[in-house]
Amino acid sequence: MTAFNDLMAFQRETSALAQIAGRLGWDQETMMPRGAAAQRAEEMAAIEAVLHARRSDPRVADWLDQAAPQDEAGKAQLREIRRAYERTVKVPADLATAIARVTSAAQGKWAQARADEDVSAFLPVLEEVVGLKRQEGEALAQGGDVYDAMVEDYEPYTTGAQIAAIFDEMRPRLVALRAAVLARPQPAELTGHFDERIQMQLTEKLAVAFGYDLNNGRVDKAVHPFSSGSGLDVRITTRTSEADPFNCLYSTIHEVGHAAYEQGIDRDYLLTPLGQGVSMGVHESQSRIYENQLGRSRAFAGWLFGQMKDAFGDFGIADADAFYATVNRVHNGYIRTEADEVQYNLHIMLRFDLERALMAGDLQVSDLEAAWNDRFKADFGYAVDKPSNGCLQDVHWSVGLFGYFPTYSLGNVYAGCLYQALQKAVPELEAQLAEGDTSQATGWLRETVQRHGGLYAPRDIIRQASGIEPGPGPLLDYLEQKFGALYGL
Repeated sequence: MTAFNDLMAFQRETSALAQIAGRLGWDQETMMPRGAAAQRAEEMAAIEAVLHARRSDPRVADWLDQAAPQDEAGKAQLREIRRAYERTVKVPADLATAIARVTSAAQGKWAQARADEDVSAFLPVLEEVVGLKRQEGEALAQGGDVYDAMVEDYEPYTTGAQIAAIFDEMRPRLVALRAAVLARPQPAELTGHFDERIQMQLTEKLAVAFGYDLNNGRVDKAVHPFSSGSGLDVRITTRTSEADPFNCLYSTIHEVGHAAYEQGIDRDYLLTPLGQGVSMGVHESQSRIYENQLGRSRAFAGWLFGQMKDAFGDFGIADADAFYATVNRVHNGYIRTEADEVQYNLHIMLRFDLERALMAGDLQVSDLEAAWNDRFKADFGYAVDKPSNGCLQDVHWSVGLFGYFPTYSLGNVYAGCLYQALQKAVPELEAQLAEGDTSQATGWLRETVQRHGGLYAPRDIIRQASGIEPGPGPLLDYLEQKFGALYGL
């Protein structure tokens, strides 16, 4: 066990340094002075150089050869360390450092270009990012599919072709449901002025209601909501709009799903490969089931209606039924994070196809805006009105997260499977949610999914928790049943 113990001690130090890098990223999104961007890029590059050196240290290979743990967790630790090591040694250190430096700088340039509605100001640095990430993908793929190599970072043991097959199965039913719903009268929009300070107060109440431990976390504001960290320090952000409190409230519930996953992992796995979510698809399954199947349910919406009346007074919605319809209103829109459940996955399919083409070299960065706008018009039936509603709306490509987008829809698919099992496991679910009590629902998710961290492969943990082979059927059935009832289909 000496080799195994030495390996795990080394790994915990590496993981601690990675957490520090993550905290730098959190600070950059929330509190860093705008003028510090160039220095932060150098700081991120420096720590990435240290991390790459540790992750590719030849001693790791020696320890892996010698270590022989007997228990399931130890074997899983080796599996994940070996997978990460074999990927890391394929990427030259100078390339990893360059990616860290450029993506840190690109993030600030994206934010400014988005604010200025100026795609041309962002495309040069995006071209750098795409070029470097393609080099990385080629190094990882070693003659195989570049995009598959990138997906592996976020959804292990899954290929672009497998994702495309799932999307091909989902698209016809989603398009048909959207057409049927949009042909029906729509519920009223939420209108009025909602004090942003009160939104943040209600946000904290919602975070606690969904099990977020503020002793080991905090809630801040950012341009693009996100969750950061693991173990004993897991932070979330949200955003506010005086005209749209739902953006704030449901972004918060979504990010709490991510954070609860990290906070719920067995503490024995702290600062090890098993001490974090096993994949972004499984991660997204938690945030989406928190936000949608629980947070947008008729039962919980009724409770939230009362909370909003207490916080804001009369805000123009007559009763809990009307509020539930407004919360789940299917509507035309440009922004992925604000999309309703019916149309959300269509936004992901657009990004999946575009980034696959970028990585294959079939789409040039200079043509991205036109390709995005053409595809959006074809998929949604109306034109993009400004860049911040189009190809500048998401932060992901600026920070090099190619292969990440499809995990959002995989998360929805996994959430559909989990929700089907959750309803059977917690027969009193609706009554509890009507009281604002999510404890049994989130407790079931913690027990069946979250506590295991990276112990099992992504599809395996969903299969074990739900009792079925993961697939889009349960999600599509749920959407058709829910929105069929809401819109009288």
